[in-house]
Amino acid sequence: MVISTIAETITRGVEEIGDTVSGAFFEPVIRLGVTGLARSGKTVFITSLVANLMNRGRMPQLVAAADGRISAAFLQPQPDDTVPRFDYEAHYAALTADQPRWPDSTRAVSELRLSLRVKPTGLLGGLQGPRTVHLDIVDYPGEWLLDLALMDKTYAQWSEEVLGRIADREQAADFLGLAQGADGTAEHDEPTARALADSFTAYLHAARDAGYYDCTPGRFLLPGDLAGSPAITFAPLPGAGDAPRRSLAREMARRFEAYKREVVKPFFRDHFSRIDRQVVLVDALGAINAGPRAVEDMRLAMADILSAFRPGRNAFLSQLLLGKRVEKILFAATKADHLHHSQHARLTAIMEALTRDARDRADFAGAATQAMAIAALRATTEETITHDGRALDCVRGTLLDSGKRAAFYPGALPEDPNRLLSPAREGAEKWLEADYQVMRFAPAHLTLKPGEGPPHIRLDRAAQFLIGDRL
Repeated sequence: MVISTIAETITRGVEEIGDTVSGAFFEPVIRLGVTGLARSGKTVFITSLVANLMNRGRMPQLVAAADGRISAAFLQPQPDDTVPRFDYEAHYAALTADQPRWPDSTRAVSELRLSLRVKPTGLLGGLQGPRTVHLDIVDYPGEWLLDLALMDKTYAQWSEEVLGRIADREQAADFLGLAQGADGTAEHDEPTARALADSFTAYLHAARDAGYYDCTPGRFLLPGDLAGSPAITFAPLPGAGDAPRRSLAREMARRFEAYKREVVKPFFRDHFSRIDRQVVLVDALGAINAGPRAVEDMRLAMADILSAFRPGRNAFLSQLLLGKRVEKILFAATKADHLHHSQHARLTAIMEALTRDARDRADFAGAATQAMAIAALRATTEETITHDGRALDCVRGTLLDSGKRAAFYPGALPEDPNRLLSPAREGAEKWLEADYQVMRFAPAHLTLKPGEGPPHIRLDRAAQFLIGDRL
């Protein structure tokens, strides 16, 4: 076991050195990780980013594009033959169809390589020809990233934390009743284990639909080829600390450890550990609409996500990454087009506040971080209407459910983010001073001129922060 671990470590080190030398002297590779929690818009973000890098007419804040130094951009086969390709063409066709629709959401890891032909700058710019920079985009569900927090916990610790956290949630009532009635010290039988796992999985789906973000283990929501396997057939049980051999709780603990070993660790080893730049997409407006508890839950989830980017605090990740750190992390509040531009600065401030505690505690060892409000694909237009004698800054779009055009005023976000975060931390049931609403808009019908990508909000600024220095 020790010898195989040492061999694996040496092999990975040699491969990383080879990649570094190859990238520095031949064709540099930027591995961009894109993640976020459910309904944060990962698929749309990647599709619009690629489309706008291939047709750069709407990317003035990406300096290399504005200067005309990107002479071409084209898709190539991805380097990882065992990872599914991100289906860019199908997603782009869905967004640009005569009757546009939102593409299906992320359900597994996928990858796409976009190669950029870039003209060099500086004294040697006139002597050297264009160079090729590869952008490898890795798309993965944020729920899988949250699984990192499981690595340093025992089954008993995890059970106690989960059962305490969900005790007051109505979505958990059925599962809690089943768990309280189960005898963890009794001899294990598979029908009981399956019933508990199925009920816990149903709770996780209901909690995610209700706006909660601590929905781990992530593969319970997105099982893929693990569906029905023992590795995802477990659930938290009360008093799981001192269970005898062959008992239900002991078997649950064994499967919990198998999940960490066979599911969580390979994901971080094979995918996360190779990422250079990272964007974390967050549906902050959806959480605000769901209420204070959802906002607090999102804040805690963001802290868990950030733990993945400070390996010095996590022994498992420190050994895995061998000192490698993500260089830049962008925290992007999506769906900014659901607000008038006059409120975008407030949304950015809320995004910064949601991640500030975790960022202040984290040691990023030089990694640059930034928060931003964006819309990867703009689905609305802005207008000001008069209501009850006062002007309201609204957005107008096509409602997803009815297909009708409507103007919408979601409510004014506070200038001070603590007006939201303080009641959230205190466990308030609802907002006392305001009512925030979110509408579901369909993608707008697009008429694109040659050289233009889909309309967006600050996608060019996001690209400049994430990859501009490497172009």
